[in-house]
Amino acid sequence: MDFQLIDNKTNSQYEFHAGEFTPKIKYIITGNKIFLTHTEVPVQLQGKGIGNILVSEVLEDIKQTGLSLVPLCPFVAAYIKRHPEWNFLVSKE
Repeated sequence: MDFQLIDNKTNSQYEFHAGEFTPKIKYIITGNKIFLTHTEVPVQLQGKGIGNILVSEVLEDIKQTGLSLVPLCPFVAAYIKRHPEWNFLVSKE
């Protein structure tokens, strides 16, 4: 499946549009940090790897912005633990 990542600044969330469904990651930006607070994949799309694709695309976008990441969402934190190549984004403070 191909998805286009959308940074929906109005709703403070990254999202994909998958037909009638919208997998998303909510965030808060404070200063030079982005806090990823919640990942939501509709039940109809769970188990298809969409959450992992979403996190990967979001991390790629954060890398481009130069923001420092605070992964408050357990799903995002677990993804980074499984993919330590993204540790460089995580805030050291």
